[in-house]
Formats: sequence, structure tokens, C-alpha cells
Amino acid sequence: MAKAPALLRSLALRGLTATHAQVFAGVRLVPLLRAAPRGDLRIARRAYADAWSLVDVGEGAAYCSYVPHALVVGWTDDGSPVASYGAALAGPAERNPLARLGCGVNLLHRMVRREARGQDPAERNRLRLLPQHLAMEGFLALHFNAPEIAWSEYSRRAISRGLDPRTEVSLSGRAIPSLEDALRVFEIHEGQCGLLLFVGELLASVFVVSHPDDYRALHRTLIEDFFEQTLLHAARYNGDSQALVHTFDAAQVGSLDDLRAALGRARAEAGALHVDTAAGLIGRPIAAERVYRAGPFSLQRFMTELDPALDNHIGEAIVRDDGALEYAKTYRLSAGQVRRARLLQQLAARGWSLDATAAALRIPRDQLLRRIDGEGFGYLIAEHVLKAALKRTR
Repeated sequence: MAKAPALLRSLALRGLTATHAQVFAGVRLVPLLRAAPRGDLRIARRAYADAWSLVDVGEGAAYCSYVPHALVVGWTDDGSPVASYGAALAGPAERNPLARLGCGVNLLHRMVRREARGQDPAERNRLRLLPQHLAMEGFLALHFNAPEIAWSEYSRRAISRGLDPRTEVSLSGRAIPSLEDALRVFEIHEGQCGLLLFVGELLASVFVVSHPDDYRALHRTLIEDFFEQTLLHAARYNGDSQALVHTFDAAQVGSLDDLRAALGRARAEAGALHVDTAAGLIGRPIAAERVYRAGPFSLQRFMTELDPALDNHIGEAIVRDDGALEYAKTYRLSAGQVRRARLLQQLAARGWSLDATAAALRIPRDQLLRRIDGEGFGYLIAEHVLKAALKRTR
């Protein structure tokens, strides 16, 4: 059996080339081109009639969210092209047991599910995943369990149920000004397999697939993605994105070949500039977790180090054994999401001891309790303890 590839240490655009951006109002789209797609991994969309979904993630936990579609991944183990693309990837739609009752809720099993059918490799090698939700479910599960020590300061609910339920709020892509129009009018380049999406000059998302035909089919699905709320304000108040204008020295252009070479250099320079602009994610250290091993491919979800001074992202990726990036979908975390996650990290790292955590943060214990309440976790603290702390710090 082949050794599984190492976990991602950073998100690198290996096998992809960024080129000149297209700009519409506050939206900047940077195409990512793949020179030689191999064809042994293909991705298709599976739409759901009922977008509200309840996903069983195991161990008695469930994930509830707006899930308008899934992605179905088909692959071959020997490097040959995925055969009969449509039949191999379409598959049967997942049954909705509540559809007859008119409840409008999909019941799904697992974030990632292998759909093995028959002996044909094209049928066996098919994987259904929920894009973005795979990463978000991991983020919500961060230090989700109850304190292992029954500290007297915590409520009975916290001791028995932990953070259940934990919620985060995001926006549909349709709420981002100009995004839908931008996706409609932008030109899809030959060989384009992905994009860097900037909204209000902030990196909103990285989206990569393995084949140009798949990208053409999935380009408009970006409007169904979810985005953090800061991007709405950035799109409204940061003004229009600036288009990069390149000038050429006419004295250096004496033929069509010279013009073609100059244009290639200009596109390469622009692409490198945009990748540098995305340094808050591209090339930055990440913590990754392997979710599934599929032949020569590895499905992983990841998160950047939670640094309030930097951009922070979560996402999932499919990586080939040689390190080439075949699929990626990311989500930009808001400042509030980062604060909440960092607070949970601090508590969990010190066994949920309020005194030890307050000492590590160099703040009074009552101030820590106020911060816990302000971040929406007040239900974890015993009512009389929290009220007393709020009264003393009022």
C-alpha cells in the first residue's frame, strides 16, 4: 500500500498559475490556470432541492446549515482518465426521508461519504463531500466537549453537554454586492481551474478544481457559498477595486512574437502580485487534518494559526501524492470568529481552569468571565458566578 502523503503545512498553488485579474466594482477575480490537467480526478455538482440540511457527523452530534449542493468526486487509482464522466459522477440523488412530509429538510450522513456501487472502479471510486461545510464543521467542533474537570464555576449544562449547540453566522454570496454580476460577466480563461476571489480588496475565498471543464460547470456555484460578514462592509465601503494597467515600451515590440512575450510577462507579473496579496493564506503555515484517503489523493481540512493581527482562514483541499493541489475551497474567518476560537483554545489548553486562563491572559478573573459572556458563551458559567462577576466589573 502506498504511503499516505504528509499533511499540508501550507496552502501552495502547486500546478497552478495566477494571471491578470478581472475587476467588477468591488470584486476582483484572479484566474488560476492549469497547464496540463491529468483527468484522473473529476468533480461535479449535486444540487439539493431542499437547501436546509441536517448532517449526522457521528458520536451523537449533528451539523445544521444551509447546504444548497454537494460535490461528487470521481477518481482512478492508476492515473487513467475518469471514464464516462457524466455517469461516473452523477449517481443517484440522496433520498430525503422527510420530503413526503413537506418538512423541506435534507438528512445527510457524514460530511464525506464514499458512494461505492458495484465492481466497476468508476462506480466504486466516487466520494460525496459538502464544500466549505467540511471545514466549518471542524471549526465548530474545536474544543467542543465539556470540561474534563467539574469546576464549580461551570453550569450543569456545560459539564454535561459542553458547547452544544455552537453556532456561527455567515452570509450567502448573494448578499455580497456585485458578486453575482461579476460571476455572470467575467470571462472564463482557457485552462482555468480556479480563482482567487477578493471582495473590497480582502481575500474572500480560494476555489480550485482539477479540470477546466469542471470549473466551467462550477463557476456560478460561488454565489451559493457562504462568506463572513466583514466582506459585506468591505464591498460597500472600500470602494471599487483598482484595475491594474500595464504599459508596453513600443521600442521593445517589433513583431507579434515580441508583443506576445511582453503580454506573457505582464500577465505573470500581475499574477505574482495577486498571489502576494493573498499571503494571508497562500504560503502561510496551516494546521491540517486528513479526512479521507482516495487512491493517490488525500482529502484534508485545515486552519491557519488564529492570529488577530492577520487574515485567518479555514478550508479543505484534495492533494495529489506529489503535492499538486487538485481541489480547494476556503472560508475567511471574521474577527469575532477568531476571538471566540482563540478564547476556547486558551481555556482548553489550561484544562478549562478560569484562574489559570486569566493568569495566562494577564487579566482579572472577573474580566475573563465578562469576556466569556461577551463572546456568547455565558451559558457555560454558573448563573450566580457570572452575575457576581458582571456586577463587580460593571
